[in-house]
Amino acid sequence: METNILDESFSTGGEYELQSAIELYGQPLLRYCHNILCDYHKAQDAVQITFIKAYNKRNSFKKGHSLSPWLYGIAYNTCMDMLRKKKILFFTPKVNNFTVNTSTDLISDDLKSALLKLTGAERALIFSRIIDEKSYKELELIYQVSSATLRKRYERAKKKLIKALKKENSYYEGLEE
Repeated sequence: METNILDESFSTGGEYELQSAIELYGQPLLRYCHNILCDYHKAQDAVQITFIKAYNKRNSFKKGHSLSPWLYGIAYNTCMDMLRKKKILFFTPKVNNFTVNTSTDLISDDLKSALLKLTGAERALIFSRIIDEKSYKELELIYQVSSATLRKRYERAKKKLIKALKKENSYYEGLEE
């Protein structure tokens, strides 16, 4: 299904429109969530939750608007909720101690370690600008913040990431802040 047709039919549609949205936006949202959460399996969960929320709240999606920023906004909020929950769980006593094989992660250990020094919101913004190549106008729709504010946040997050990368590995010494 074409993007503009999906944009018009999603709010009143059913399972076919949901399936079309998953096919069109599933992989980009998975990359987006993975880079925020730095965990492939949690990113898969976040994308599933995103589509469930989108389907359940499809009546609130306004016809004539683009579905993409609306879905990215839901994904962003879902990831932030997961990070908050992770932070809460971090401070609660552990019942079982086990490790998970993260060999399906798509980013290097150096980059993952550096990204983990950023907040989830900073990771989301970095990923949106660099990997998804979203304009500040598109990001305004996702984050509900002005372009000027997003530009400044991006600059700060980028400097913070570069500093963290340099600290992780001397290979990154040549990066400009």
